[in-house]
Amino acid sequence: MPTSIDPLPGENEIECGRCGAIFSIEFTRCPKCGVSLYEPDDSQDNQTRSFTPHPAGFSARMQDLWRRLTGKPHPAEELFNQSLQQAALTNDLLRKLGGDRAVLERLVAFERQRLPQSTRLVWLQNAVRRWEKDNE
Repeated sequence: MPTSIDPLPGENEIECGRCGAIFSIEFTRCPKCGVSLYEPDDSQDNQTRSFTPHPAGFSARMQDLWRRLTGKPHPAEELFNQSLQQAALTNDLLRKLGGDRAVLERLVAFERQRLPQSTRLVWLQNAVRRWEKDNE
């Protein structure tokens, strides 16, 4: 007696391990979810792509060259510094606003109107300063 109400795969069919779709064994990818059915070739060299940041100045270019020559990776703080600062400012402002994201977006929109050519990081910094000034 079958334990499942789903039909079993036929002789020339397989079942996707991710989504459970049944399809012909001739496919290399699941037509429903797109997962690859076969492992990558072991004969190919396992080359990892390294992220190369765009240096800002001569010093940054020299550091990048030195890292490439020595094979040392870039610290996450260097690569994602602006994103980390933006996340920290967002969390700080959310904490001050009692978790009200709508108020945070209104404060950022106000700062965006004042400085339209600036970045979200600057708008967040200004919103935090303005909130601290108004709530001292």
